[in-house]
Amino acid sequence: MAAYAPWHVAFSAGCGGAVALGAAGLGAPWPVALFAAACAVWALVAVWPSRTSPEPVPHTQAADAEIYPTGFGRALLYQLPAPLLVIAETERITYANPAAQAVLPRVSPGAHYSDMIRAPAFVEAIEQILGDRQDVACTFSLMMERERFFEARASMLPAGAGDFGDADQIIVQIEDRTRDKILLKARTDFVANASHELRTPLASILGYIETLQGHARDDPEARERFLEIMMQQATRMQRLVDDLMNLSRIEMDSHIRPDQRLELHQVASEAAHALFPVATQNDVMLQIEIGGARGGPEVIGDRDQLAQVVVNLVDNAIRYGGSGTKIRVAAAEPNPKYPGHVGVSVIDDGPGIARENLHRLTERFFRVSSTAGRDRDGTGLGLAITKHILNRHSGLLAVESTPGEGSTFTLWLPQTETAQGLMAANS
Repeated sequence: MAAYAPWHVAFSAGCGGAVALGAAGLGAPWPVALFAAACAVWALVAVWPSRTSPEPVPHTQAADAEIYPTGFGRALLYQLPAPLLVIAETERITYANPAAQAVLPRVSPGAHYSDMIRAPAFVEAIEQILGDRQDVACTFSLMMERERFFEARASMLPAGAGDFGDADQIIVQIEDRTRDKILLKARTDFVANASHELRTPLASILGYIETLQGHARDDPEARERFLEIMMQQATRMQRLVDDLMNLSRIEMDSHIRPDQRLELHQVASEAAHALFPVATQNDVMLQIEIGGARGGPEVIGDRDQLAQVVVNLVDNAIRYGGSGTKIRVAAAEPNPKYPGHVGVSVIDDGPGIARENLHRLTERFFRVSSTAGRDRDGTGLGLAITKHILNRHSGLLAVESTPGEGSTFTLWLPQTETAQGLMAANS
């Protein structure tokens, strides 16, 4: 025996679907059309015979379901990957699907929308649509763990069209535009930086080519010397492009929190050991004083990026310390300036850095001595990359240096419990 929905349920659903589809057919925007389609399908489901009674749609948001019944429309919004909010005429949030709560963790049904999304542009847009009932779009930003950029589009839902009561409702689609914003900035910075930094090696290569095509054409000794210099300049250009691309990738993911649990000393030890051949080649003694065994302090991070930080710091010490120097990689002593943090220090006895230059070390392309930096094949981006990685991990880079005595670079990262607390606070 086929089971049918009661006639009054079918009639009510059919009317609701008809009203909504009529609104959609008159040129309503896509959020209304989407909701209208949901109502129409619900009407068909309500009257369509089935061999067994339909099973209830699973749903986890029970708090607001006590106020408004859970139906097909709500279940459909729940499954959509686009962040969606429903705001009542009372200016309270009626519904937020999981995608919305993922990008806006503070949003909760029942709260006033302006308390959850404290952005003047968004508040103004909602006030506007409540006043004139016309579709509205806006862009806004929120400060979370980082500044995030969003785009919102809002439309009115017809009264009684779905699962949110008889009053008019606003449906709002929100898109996270942070990555697009960062990507645009990264492209702009890449063009500006590349055009500036590539100009010198490119001019050098072109000059040597012109010389080889001219009076040095038949001079084997000059040809070999010039080709070697051209190879060095081309290699430096390649490293520069690689570092710029790497920096752009790190910036694009800077708003995404890492989620791996890592043992910092183990990651640092493995990364430092990989530079033994480079240290030997440059006549530098590399001494690693942290063990790679398990049981060290834990942090939340990205293994590859944290390893890159250690590599950058050790490589800089090797590159700029000079022949015959000594480098130590050691666990940092607890420091009251960084409570709840764990650190790894890279200590060298090289020439040191003047106090007035310390605050500029993480600037792109900054070199304490531009001539020395180019002579040592540096791109001037290593510490800039380090700073961006540590920013993503809510970490810090501390630098202490005395000219003639050496430098200590210490990376500080919040331990697991501290990092989890920061995530909770920022959300």
